[in-house]
Amino acid sequence: NRIKEQYKVSVRIPQDSERSNLVRIEGDPKGVQMACRELIEMVQRMENERTKDLIVEQKFHRTIIGQKGEKIKEVRDKFPEVIITFPDPSQKSDIVQLRGPKNEVEKCAKFLQKIIADLIENSFSLSVPIFKQFHKNIIGKGGANIKKIREETNTKIDLPMENSNSEMIIITGKRSNCEAARDRILAIQRDLANIKEAEVSIPAKLHNSLIGSKGCLVRSIMEDCGGVHIHFPSEGSGSDKVTIRGPASEVEKAKKQLLQLAEEKQVNNFTVELQAKPEYHKFLIGRGGANIRRVRDRTGARIIFPSPDDTEQELITIVGKEEAVRQAQKELEILVKNLDDVVEDSMEVDVRHHRHFVCRRGQVLRELAEEYGGVAVSFPRTGSNSQKVTLKGAKDCVEAATKRIQEIIEDLESQVSVEVAIPQRHHRAIMGPKGSRIQHITREHEVQIKFPERDDSAAGQDASPQENGDVSPEAEFVPRKCDIITISGRAEKCELAKAALLALVPITEDVEVSYDLHRYIIGQKGSGIRKLMEEYEVNIWVPQPEKQLDVIKVTGLAANVERAKLGVLERVKELQAEQEDRALRSFRVTMSVDPKFHPKIIGRKGAVISQIRKDHDVSIQFPDKGDEQQDLIVISGYERNVEEARRAIQQLVSELQEMVSQDVRLDPRTHARIIGARGKAIRKLMEEFKVDIRFPQPGSDEPDKVTVTGLPDTVDAAIDHLLNLEEEYLLSVTETETLAAYMKPPSRYGGGAGGLDDSSGGPAKGFVVRDAPWNAAGNKAPDMSSAEDFPTFGTGVAPKQTSAWGPKKF
Repeated sequence: NRIKEQYKVSVRIPQDSERSNLVRIEGDPKGVQMACRELIEMVQRMENERTKDLIVEQKFHRTIIGQKGEKIKEVRDKFPEVIITFPDPSQKSDIVQLRGPKNEVEKCAKFLQKIIADLIENSFSLSVPIFKQFHKNIIGKGGANIKKIREETNTKIDLPMENSNSEMIIITGKRSNCEAARDRILAIQRDLANIKEAEVSIPAKLHNSLIGSKGCLVRSIMEDCGGVHIHFPSEGSGSDKVTIRGPASEVEKAKKQLLQLAEEKQVNNFTVELQAKPEYHKFLIGRGGANIRRVRDRTGARIIFPSPDDTEQELITIVGKEEAVRQAQKELEILVKNLDDVVEDSMEVDVRHHRHFVCRRGQVLRELAEEYGGVAVSFPRTGSNSQKVTLKGAKDCVEAATKRIQEIIEDLESQVSVEVAIPQRHHRAIMGPKGSRIQHITREHEVQIKFPERDDSAAGQDASPQENGDVSPEAEFVPRKCDIITISGRAEKCELAKAALLALVPITEDVEVSYDLHRYIIGQKGSGIRKLMEEYEVNIWVPQPEKQLDVIKVTGLAANVERAKLGVLERVKELQAEQEDRALRSFRVTMSVDPKFHPKIIGRKGAVISQIRKDHDVSIQFPDKGDEQQDLIVISGYERNVEEARRAIQQLVSELQEMVSQDVRLDPRTHARIIGARGKAIRKLMEEFKVDIRFPQPGSDEPDKVTVTGLPDTVDAAIDHLLNLEEEYLLSVTETETLAAYMKPPSRYGGGAGGLDDSSGGPAKGFVVRDAPWNAAGNKAPDMSSAEDFPTFGTGVAPKQTSAWGPKKF
């Protein structure tokens, strides 16, 4: 339709049934011609067009397309004639279609396949189990450690969320890079803890049965042995080696259990599954696994509870010898049956203790319910003055919960309050990220810790002069109300918690560092001191320059301060070594050299002087144009190197002083041949004879004067060679000029027989014929090319072109 409208023609395309290849176009001749041309081009394009399907995993589609289509736009710009079509994400198809000219489609397909190959290579993934408490060390302060590992290994490293129970760190990238990143992460863990690694040989055919359904068996061993990590080789590898990693004592325990389980699997393996409400599980396990351990010790069977991720939350698995499994099953069924018998009981609790149980949205009551099979504990309403507390649930759970409440009341009644005076400015550091350090102390020592209200006005009064981001540690500490932290709990536990709090208080220690090294410790724009503070998690205080003190103060946790002190002293040693090296390198010698020799010492594009600097590792300075003493050259560096460089320059000057310059007259017509293409010939000649040859500049008053500089013998030899070249090249020049003169007709020069003398010296005009008949009025000169005026006999033969040297020989 577009062709019809554009060219004002009618186009008839035959039906399929006609089986004709002819298309009829009618209309204006010019329009028909243009429409015909466009149709032919369209057909050729369609004949050359190709469609190709690429198989690309759907997970890579988004990566290839890029954010807002940026990456695929680059590909389309590179191959504008190719149409690239990705399937809709909902189709879950791996086919990417390319359509366009055959050659372009092939090129585009190769380009995309290369991108896909890179993506596949870079999508290798490794899971590294790292104990949760070490994740913060892997990350480092401000993410410094993890960022460094990512950049240096060129990998993507994902850590689990802070509130997640997972200990797995996922590394993605090239296989070799992932393995390098894994080794570095494991090295950090080994440095931080007494981590041992052991290998156990277990037949590969038993691996799946040892792992258990969804990893339940191996997980039970890991949980029972203090969270060790057990790594089985990948399926199909054929390897029998199972790796156990964790604290030394727990690794041995896990190794023993794993071998025992493998032996049971080989000798006699029997499994039974038992149903129990999820809220009963914690009660069945008991505090610290005490209840389930008793059952396990009596029967010898292994009892596995579901993990939070399992779909079957009520399923308890018992594994071992049949007799042991049956006994454990019987004991657990009795316990579960007792838990299903709901009873209601009550106890007396003093009103003044009620608040402890119901505060913080009933956290204590929630913990009791979780620990004791979902027992419901009801306290009377506030203000009723009733002491009756009701407990409802399984009989065993109610009894255990009652006993636990009584223990809590005893603790509350024996509670004391201990005050700890810690400067307010350290409170944030003691709390830790999101209060994690305080939460750990309260859980570990079963105490309550209360921080005072922040007093900003007091903080302002307390503020001492700051330097390098820290408050001066010299200020004497006088406790104020806002500095007092209160600890409540049993007396002995309060003392332990107090000690733990004081251990978190930053201490300040002095490190002796010479004043002249302070600026190097601080570094450019504070980069040096920032690096030390981030690496050791401390604050470093450098006194103001005007005080000129030889001390630096380090503030932080005791362990960190000790590490930082060693780090600072190590840095001081490095700086002192650098200072000594600078002093040795600052040796200087000044030598006088005639300025006329300076260009020769420097050499072409500084080649000579650069080589001397490189060979002797020295700095060589020449005088500037405006300097008064133009003959002085300054050499600086190590003393021995400076002396060697000075001797090298003196030797070079001695050689230059022995040199002579001599002029030679060479015909200017031979200069170009002697110099050669781009100066290649003359450079070779200068290297051969160890001389310098200078030709006159264009427009010189003495165009034939060539200057040769060097040692007397080499100059004479070079001049002889130049004269021989001149003689040789002059013969060639003379022959060329003679041949040129011979090839030009004499008329061109205005001379020769019958020629006219052109005294003006202008261009030759050739022969001039005057008063010829055809110049008369009414006549015209005959046309030499006309066959009518100059007929030929027979077949005309074109005259052959002959050269001045006769006919060509083939």
